[in-house]
Amino acid sequence: MRLLRNLGSTLEMIKWEHSVFALPFALTGAMLAAGGWPAWRKILWIVVCMVTARSAAMAFNRWADARLDALNPRTSGRAIPAGKLNRGFAAGFTLVMAAAFILAAGRLNRMTLLLSPVALAVLLLYSYTKRFTRWSHLVLGSALGIAPAAAWIAVRGDLDPRIVVLTLAVVFWVAGFDVLYACQDMEHDRQFDLKSIPRYLGLDRAFWVARAMHVAMLILLAWLILLFRLNGFAWTGLAAVAGLLLYEHLIVSPRDLRRLNAAFFTMNGVISVVFFCFVAAALLVRS
Repeated sequence: MRLLRNLGSTLEMIKWEHSVFALPFALTGAMLAAGGWPAWRKILWIVVCMVTARSAAMAFNRWADARLDALNPRTSGRAIPAGKLNRGFAAGFTLVMAAAFILAAGRLNRMTLLLSPVALAVLLLYSYTKRFTRWSHLVLGSALGIAPAAAWIAVRGDLDPRIVVLTLAVVFWVAGFDVLYACQDMEHDRQFDLKSIPRYLGLDRAFWVARAMHVAMLILLAWLILLFRLNGFAWTGLAAVAGLLLYEHLIVSPRDLRRLNAAFFTMNGVISVVFFCFVAAALLVRS
């Protein structure tokens, strides 16, 4: 029973179910690189890389933020502040997942192996950026945004500037919903001198920043479709993403954050899956 409790606490710590955010965009990058389905071996190791890298980043975040999480009523129930796991376990888990990520990257090609420490550095850096910059949201966006570019490199062994457009789209998408999510902690951030857009700009302006970031995402996705000359399926996917983003912004407001978790967890997971499915359809029909 203790083993099961520890397993449950570990899965809660790394929020494994949120892998759905970036994984579909990584698979989109892989399919764009291959012009269709990549080899199944490539897909397998890309998925392993995504899961292990994200697990390392989440465990490190919980380790780095343990004291701050304990002081925040919203996060005080997390595994480490609640005493379900300790910081030593989180540190060890981070090292194991980081090593697994590098090994998995080495199974793809030489370039992914050489760049794997750089990817880890970006992923782990985020946990400290809110201590010194209000733009930490963009760093988090970059941590997830490198996924499609990394997947492209995994398939082709080089980097095409066109895939960077998808990376930038993911950066603005993630940064936008992280700005919204940070609205919950505005007073906590002010009290403990943590940096965020809501802390400096207030809720109303923070919402406008998030909206602008999501408009930028849509523009970049449209550019991506043009660059790869994708067909109507991709444009339908873009329209669906636009509708989902609009709904996300309609169900929350600066004066009503009650449905923020629904916007953050449910809608953003759906957005990434929907766009992947429509791009995959566009590529498979063309091929």
